Amino acid sequence: MSVRRAGAGPLLPGSTLGVLGGGQLGRMMGLAARRMGYRIVVLDPDARCPTGQVADEVVIGGLTDEEAALELAGLVDVITLDTEHVPADLLDRLEEVVPVRPRASVLRTIQDRQTQKTFLDGLGLPQTRWAPITDDAGLDAAIAEVGLPAILKVRRAGYDGKGQVRIERAEDAAAAWDRVGKRPAVLERVVDFVREVSVVLARGLDGAIAIYPIAENVHRRHILHTTRAPAPMPAERQARAEAIARRIADDLGHVGVMAVELFELADGALLVNEIAPRTHNSGHYTYGAAATSQFEQHIRAVCGLPLGDPRPLSGAVMLNLIGELWRDGDPPWQHVLARPEARLHLYGKLAPAPGRKMGHVLLLDDDTDRALGVAEELLAALTPA
Repeated sequence: MSVRRAGAGPLLPGSTLGVLGGGQLGRMMGLAARRMGYRIVVLDPDARCPTGQVADEVVIGGLTDEEAALELAGLVDVITLDTEHVPADLLDRLEEVVPVRPRASVLRTIQDRQTQKTFLDGLGLPQTRWAPITDDAGLDAAIAEVGLPAILKVRRAGYDGKGQVRIERAEDAAAAWDRVGKRPAVLERVVDFVREVSVVLARGLDGAIAIYPIAENVHRRHILHTTRAPAPMPAERQARAEAIARRIADDLGHVGVMAVELFELADGALLVNEIAPRTHNSGHYTYGAAATSQFEQHIRAVCGLPLGDPRPLSGAVMLNLIGELWRDGDPPWQHVLARPEARLHLYGKLAPAPGRKMGHVLLLDDDTDRALGVAEELLAALTPA
């Protein structure tokens, strides 16, 4: 297989992007890329995956299938990600063939919670107290160091609350350790935060950074429920949040879109919760409410183009649509489509399931308090009786 490396210039429309993972993030990325004139090839076990429905070609294979991934690498000019759960060792192999953005080194830091937290400590960035756990003795030591209540989180592959158990009392610790399969984990002290916010930014090949308005997130059952942007926030606090995210992106040498989730405390302090080195659920509002969506921005970054304008065109609220809404068949979309400020986004997933993100509704309104109220009205109208 021939080796292709990035040249001096950008990858212009007509080039081919490879996407590892065929979920909704890849789908919306693919829609933006096709509009701009790029070709898309996706790696996924299912040719009918959300990204596959808008791609030029699908390579069938899982995210650990080196042979299939190398087949994709031979068809594209640059590779990017729908998910951070691609093995970093596989990305190392692909980088021998074609540019991968973000690079394996970024994923190696982010996809392991212990490595991520050690990285943040090394930068001197604020986060809740934590300790690593590898065995029964380590669990006891972590509780002594961190205190209770605390959250036990597996080091790898947990998301939307999966692989996490809350520990209220020391006598509950052994059962929690069993529930996560006694896998390598971290223990995080529960923090009494006022809200979660996220900074979504893009960093280009040249190091340029474009930052979107900060988003305010509300979760239900560990899954993002609503996002509103811009989040009401004093200018000084906003600047601190942006500086934290910028420092992380620069020190990682990240290329592409990245989200940094932060806990905001009652006294205005900000603690880093998690880093996502990809387009992000809390940035979906940009797809309709910003001059350049996070998906176009990601394409621009990984192709070496100048970053687009991240300025907001409207205030916005995003409501996630979860699989439970399909319990009795398709929800009554007329309630959404009757509202002129609403935009319906469905992801093309073939089978709904509890807890599965099936789509979202974007509400464009500079009065985001009003839009949050409308979001709850729509959710009630869409929910089976």
